[in-house]
Order: sequence, then structure tokens, then C-alpha cells
Amino acid sequence: MAAQLQNVWHLRKVAEPSAKPCDICFKPTTNVLITPDQKDHFYICPGHLKDKGFCSPIVDEAEVAAKKKKEELDREIELIKKEYEEKLKKRKKSKDSKQKEKGKKKTEDDKPGENKKDNVDDDEAEKEKNDKVRHTLASATLQD
Repeated sequence: MAAQLQNVWHLRKVAEPSAKPCDICFKPTTNVLITPDQKDHFYICPGHLKDKGFCSPIVDEAEVAAKKKKEELDREIELIKKEYEEKLKKRKKSKDSKQKEKGKKKTEDDKPGENKKDNVDDDEAEKEKNDKVRHTLASATLQD
């Protein structure tokens, strides 16, 4: 008895010189539907692939959910990075305005101790940003 043909097909693309006519409408196409065991194939044009009555894709819902979750995490990380950049700009702007009020510019030679304080503030802000990113990533892995 002959083995039954599975109704599962994979879409493959062939090179332009290897294009053949669609088996339904005879338009030239580079799309080929092939069985997983590669025993059967047929050329199909993009128009017939979009036809809902002809075929439908197999969707792995777990993969789609994982992709969506990763995109959400990426957006949240970008948001945290933007907040951090805005915080640094705001801090720098306030420092500049304070210097203008005093009427003198700060140099490393004049106040070396104050420069260390600025570095500590920047390090704390960087650490805060990194902690938020780690927390976001950790909460995402815990939800899995």
C-alpha cells in the first residue's frame, strides 16, 4: 500500500533563472511548495499563496508569543534608556545654570573634589539604569 501524502507544505524560493510557470495559472514564479520529505513539489505564484481558499500557514503560537514578548521588552528597555538620557541632560542643564548664576566656570584645576562628586552622581545614575534593565529582564524570565 502506498504511503499517504501529508497535507503539509514548506514554501521555498528558487533563483530567478530557475523560475517556472505556476501550476494553476502558468505565470512565471520562483515560489515552490514542497513536502517535508521533499518527495513532491509544485510551483505556485504569490497570488495563489494569498488566496485563503487555497492554503493557510501553520502558525506556531508559542513562537509568536515569544516574539511579541521580546518586542515588548525591547521597547521597555529603550524607554528606560531614554529616561536615563533625559535625566542626564536635565542634570547637566541644572549644573550649567548653577555655574552661570555663580558667574564663574568650573575647571578641574579650580575644584578637583567637585569633579569627583559629578563622577559619583553619573555612576549612580548609570547603576540605576542598569538595575532597571536587569529588573525588567529578570521579571520577564520569571513570567516564563
